[in-house]
Amino acid sequence: MIQGFATSDGTARYRARFQKQFSSQFYRVSRDLHWSGIGAGTYLGAPTTVVDEAYASAVTQALESGINVLDTAINYRFQLSERMLGRVIQESVAAGKIKRDEIIVCTKGGFFSFDGAMPENGAQWIKQNFIDIGMIRQEDVIAGCHCMHPHYLEHQLNQSLANLRLETIDVYYIHNPEIQLEELEPQEFRNRLRHAFEVLERAVADGKIRAYGAATWAGFRQAPDASELLSLEEMVILAREVAGPNHHFKHVQLPFNIAMPEAWVLANQRYGAAELPLLKMANNLDITVAASGSLLQGKLTQGLPDFISEYFKECKTPAQVNLAFSQSVAGLTTALVGMKTAEHVTENIQAGKIQPSTEEQLIALFSKK
Repeated sequence: MIQGFATSDGTARYRARFQKQFSSQFYRVSRDLHWSGIGAGTYLGAPTTVVDEAYASAVTQALESGINVLDTAINYRFQLSERMLGRVIQESVAAGKIKRDEIIVCTKGGFFSFDGAMPENGAQWIKQNFIDIGMIRQEDVIAGCHCMHPHYLEHQLNQSLANLRLETIDVYYIHNPEIQLEELEPQEFRNRLRHAFEVLERAVADGKIRAYGAATWAGFRQAPDASELLSLEEMVILAREVAGPNHHFKHVQLPFNIAMPEAWVLANQRYGAAELPLLKMANNLDITVAASGSLLQGKLTQGLPDFISEYFKECKTPAQVNLAFSQSVAGLTTALVGMKTAEHVTENIQAGKIQPSTEEQLIALFSKK
């Protein structure tokens, strides 16, 4: 197990090695850590050795090229993505290419995570491995795939630590908690979320994680009156109820790209008498925001509107345009991109060399259309 965690000094040291290769705003400071504006994601791909090796090679190159944010989840590729990252981190530290305190490692728990492959009967596997042994109850299983029971989250966190070969994870997200709103009344959802926060606050005290948050798909992109909308303020209030003003609920992850700009433009978060977009609300509550789906699983690597491509004329590819756009929006700390080839790493890195636009410039651009 690799000891340590990301620190202000360590991430600043990493930044100093690479800063001259990027724009002055590529690295952003949040929670006293220096985050690269692009992070390496590990979501897509078959659960095969071939994909493992492709990811491993690309992530190693990314770490050696200025990207110090690594993002995964225990259920990605049936735990293989976490295990791949653990191997890459261990090998890179052992080779002296990086130090543990220079990189920010993030993972997630909440979905049921099969081991290496999909079992023949997923429901039976869940029953045998978690319900029959008394860890959780059948009613704790939501939508056949999700669980926030404290015992389950604790089990998953410990498994993630083993997979990643780390003593401490920097950011641990509850993965898509909004799924629970499909079956639970709002008060029961809040109760379950409160219990989950209690487990994660203990994990901070035990040195297993440094901070926690919520990684969502649709939860923060709903209309203001939608029943499945997540309230960031309510989450922060729950964390304060659990741990007081020094709570560790400090992170949010959600999709953000040119086709999914809700966090920037959709005023669905209540703040007193006002309603604000998620990014402005997060700033008011001192929450760090990471963007997932920055290229929408590759769907945004072609066919962008001409006016956007023309505006970001320094970009050579649609992927670079999307990343330049994300890095120009105020309040986003890092944009996560899955990379499995050297060409993709090189292409994405180039976007970090382009000086971001100001938010005023972006507003002016889109207001014309």
